[in-house]
Amino acid sequence: MALSATLVSFKYIRIDSHQQPPYPVFSSSPQKLSSSSSTYITLSDSGKWRNKVSFLQGFLSRGKRDVESLKEELFDTIEPLDRGAEASAEDQQRVDQIASKLEAVNPVMEPLKSDLLNGKWELLYTTSQSLVQTQRPKLLRPNGKIYQAINVDTLRAQNIETWPFFNQATANLLPVNSTRVLVKFDFFKIASLIPIKSPGSGRGQLEITYLDQDLRISRGNRGNLFILKMVDPSYRVPL
Repeated sequence: MALSATLVSFKYIRIDSHQQPPYPVFSSSPQKLSSSSSTYITLSDSGKWRNKVSFLQGFLSRGKRDVESLKEELFDTIEPLDRGAEASAEDQQRVDQIASKLEAVNPVMEPLKSDLLNGKWELLYTTSQSLVQTQRPKLLRPNGKIYQAINVDTLRAQNIETWPFFNQATANLLPVNSTRVLVKFDFFKIASLIPIKSPGSGRGQLEITYLDQDLRISRGNRGNLFILKMVDPSYRVPL
């Protein structure tokens, strides 16, 4: 509905400086201010405007509730899936559907320009086999927490595995646009101790499709989905 269709006719009230009339005097067209002791003030139908403001506030509030509800559903769905290692095809489809709904209402349209991206993120779920290692026995998979850190000011990223391998990898980021970067790994660390320079083959792309203060959703160039939560916004990636 056009905005003009919702506007009501203005009411013009004549207020005499000597005597106030017992009721408003209405006019269908604006009146000019005169040099006499009488003035005119314009009022709108305050009830209509209050309804419009209340509707807008309710709409925005409902939008926030919808986003929080989707996030809660996403966290509940991925919690038992062991970062995706225990996800069936049906589980993967459901997670992808919820993620897509959040991506559709992404509040940060240019994440590579946002400070919300900076810091250390914990990986909660992924479809990447190179991370969850489902082909290995469970005891030989990464069983501790996995982190990814990003700093947009230095365009650096870092992947961190904890128990039992404690491997790390650092990378340079080359922005393609405001949501997508090329990732070029430069150093790996075995057991967090032995640095190995990348042979140059460690490359990929990453698109940030949803970002807020505690949730990040990303998709890789091979179609893999990554869902992460913020754990330390002050963390800095080594240069």
